[in-house]
Order: sequence, then C-alpha cells, then structure tokens
Amino acid sequence: MAEKTSDHTTPLLRRSWWRSHLSTLPFTTSLRLKTSLLSELGGSVGDLGTYIPIVLTLTLVSHLDLSTTLIFTAFYNIITGALFGIPMPVQPMKSIAAVAVSETPHLTVPQIAAAGISTASTLLFLGATGLMSFFYRFIPLPVVRGVQLSQGLAFAFSAIKYIRYDQDFTATTKASSTTPRPWLGLDGLILALSAVSFLILVTGSGEVVEDDDEDRIIVTNDRDQPRLRRRLRTLSAIPAALIVFLLGLILCFVRDPSIIGDIKFGPSKIHVLRITWEDWKTGFLRGAIPQIPLSVLNSVIAVCKLSADLFPEKEVSATRVSVSVGLMNLVGCWFGAMPCCHGAGGLAGQYRFGGRSGASVAFLGLGKLVLGLVFGSSFVRILSQFPIGILGVLLLFAGIELAMASRDMNSKEESFVMLVCAAVSLTGSSAALGFGCGIVLFLLLKLRHLDCFGTVIGRSNSRSNFDETVLNP
Repeated sequence: MAEKTSDHTTPLLRRSWWRSHLSTLPFTTSLRLKTSLLSELGGSVGDLGTYIPIVLTLTLVSHLDLSTTLIFTAFYNIITGALFGIPMPVQPMKSIAAVAVSETPHLTVPQIAAAGISTASTLLFLGATGLMSFFYRFIPLPVVRGVQLSQGLAFAFSAIKYIRYDQDFTATTKASSTTPRPWLGLDGLILALSAVSFLILVTGSGEVVEDDDEDRIIVTNDRDQPRLRRRLRTLSAIPAALIVFLLGLILCFVRDPSIIGDIKFGPSKIHVLRITWEDWKTGFLRGAIPQIPLSVLNSVIAVCKLSADLFPEKEVSATRVSVSVGLMNLVGCWFGAMPCCHGAGGLAGQYRFGGRSGASVAFLGLGKLVLGLVFGSSFVRILSQFPIGILGVLLLFAGIELAMASRDMNSKEESFVMLVCAAVSLTGSSAALGFGCGIVLFLLLKLRHLDCFGTVIGRSNSRSNFDETVLNP
C-alpha cells in the first residue's frame, strides 16, 4: 500500500514542484493579469490609432512588407510585455515614417531600414554606456512634461483631423485632409461621435474605480454609493476600445465586400535586405538625424517618467528601455520590418483603456502574429477600408491621456517652463527644439535665483569698510 501511495503522489509532487518554480520566473509575474481579462484586452488596442495609419501609409507608399512588420512587431510586443511587466507599447518611429512618405523622393525600404538601424544603434550605445540614465536623472521634470504635453496635443490635433475630414494617407499634400467628412455613412461623423460618446460613457475620464474609492464618487444619498460603485465597476470592466476596434474591422467588409476575394492566406517570404552605402547615407541623413532626438525624449525619457507616474511599484529604467529599442530594431530592420520604438502616447492609450500588465501587449502581439501568419500582406486590403474616423477616436483618447500627465506641475515657474517647451515643440514641429528651449529657460530661471550678484556687492562693501577702517583708525 505504501508503494502504491508513493506511485500516486510522486507525479502530483512533481507537478506542484514545476508549478511553484514556474510561478517564480520573472516573465510569469510580468504577464500575470492585474485586472480582468476583458480590461487587459481592451487596453491592448489602445495605441492602434497611431499604429494603423502609419503602417498602412508605409505599406501603400513605400511598399513596406506588412506581413513581416506584423510578425516582428508581434514578437516585440510579447517580449517587452514579459520583460517590463507593464503595457509597454511598440510603435512606429514617427519621424522616419513622416520623412519616408512626405518628402520626395520617397525613402525606399532599405533606406527606411538604414534609418531605423542607425537610430537603434545610437540608443543602444546610450543605454549600454549609462548615458541615457544620466540624462534621465538630470533632465528637469517640467521640460519632460512639456514634451509629453506637446506630443499628447499633437496626437489630439491629428485625431480631430481624422474625425472631421476625409484622409488619404497615400497623398503627399495636405489637400487630402481638407474635405469635410460627411455626417452619414459607414465612415461618417455620426459613427465617430457615437464611438466617442460610447467610450466616455464606459470609461469616463479614465479613472479606475475600486471598492475603496469612495472619495471618487460624489453623491448626496449615502445609500446610493454601493449601487453607483457597482455600476461604475461594471462599466469599467467593459473592453470599450476593443469593441470599437472590432466594429471597425466588421465595417471594413461591409464597406467593400470584394476584399474577401483578395485575401491570400499565408505569410510573406522573409529575406534579408541588401542595404547599399548610398542607402546608409540617405537613411541616416534624412531619417535618423530627425528621429534620434525624438526617440531619446519620447521613446525613453518620457516613457520612463510616465511609467513612474502610472506604475510607481514597477521601476522601468531608462537603460532597459533604451537597450530594448536598440536590440529589437537591430534584428527586425534587417528583414524589412518597420522601425519601432516605445512611446509615451501608446503607454497612455493602453493604460487609458484598461491595460495594467505585460499581458495586455502580449495579447496584442498574439493578435498581430496570427494576422501576419494567416493573412500575410493581403491584410493591407482590410486596413485600407478601416474607418479613419474610428482611428481618430482611439488616437484622441490616447493623446489626451498623455497630455494629462502634465497636470502635476504645482508651481507657476514649473508650469511656465512646461508651457513654453510645449508651445515651441508644437509650433516648430520639433520635440528637440522645444526640449532645447525648455532647458535654456529652466537654467535662466535658476540663475535668476542665484545670489551671485549679491555676493559680489557684499564683498565690495566689505572691502570698502576694511579700507576705511585702516585709513581712519
């Protein structure tokens, strides 16, 4: 009997041993759900308002391979979710994308890859040498908040244009965004405004309602508090952004049923790019130089600051984020994948719609991986029919959430630096220019408080008194 018992208990003990050891691994903790499954799924699509337009434009204009980009960014999402334990986004390098499609001649895929590899190498060097951590510690918070405010407002401005006007992402001029969007239709204003109203009713201003959040609920009748709290918790558990995104996918087929016949199953053939010396030169000068300051500020510094605000219990170092951006592009860009980085706007958007753990972006990665492997590059036909107004709605909430990170500026001096930095960034369309002006302004204000002039005058007066004492004892 003893031997039988031993035979039956050993497998159980072995399974419990493996379960206990697996639960202590870092990636299992990072991918553990912090909220409900539906909330994490809702947060996973929070940054698609930025991702889809840029990917679609690069695919149509620069002939970027969508299947390769989906597969590599899927792995980026899964790995970063496991490493950081927060909904760390994977977004396109916006400056490179803007140069690639707006300037003539357009950047080719090898040139886009060269720009991404050059930017990634710079960030990897800054992270590996500790210089990025040095910058993160000594850059004033009001300047970072100014960059975040400008990026958030820039997203919001773009979102309003998506909602109000028809968009042609393949056009090289702004004339395509001046035609007002019709009220009716499957991509009309009523659809977009209905999506905005739905998201506000479900998610409110983005606050999280817990059992002990009585101070967030203001009612006149104390008996209504438990019922109101239960209702708000139920609403916050609805994956509102995911529902809106799925509605957009359904409307793709309704708007153009012929895309079903154009779908080809299977991924594209992955191959290594051949990058010439001319591609390196063009990619670095036209793409990497304007992208590097933006990546340092928004993809690393601003992301770490925002992460500390949203997840104070999770320390995300500037070194890890910088090295992460460097490594993922040094792999994917060689195969023609879109240059990617982390972004404060994506983190704000995913947090806004319920993402609280690394599982949120891991779910997004699994979705991209399935789409890239099953539909391949033919998925671009589906994305080309996606209602742009709905993308604008998702982008609007992400931009506002990022801009609201600047609300912790308590003094007038801090607000002054932040607003000047944001104004210069928006007017000059350059986060680096706004950052430089913010640093200079911050130093001038600090210099104003130094008592250097008083010290010089005091020494002069002391010298005069000494001379009078000596001459007239």
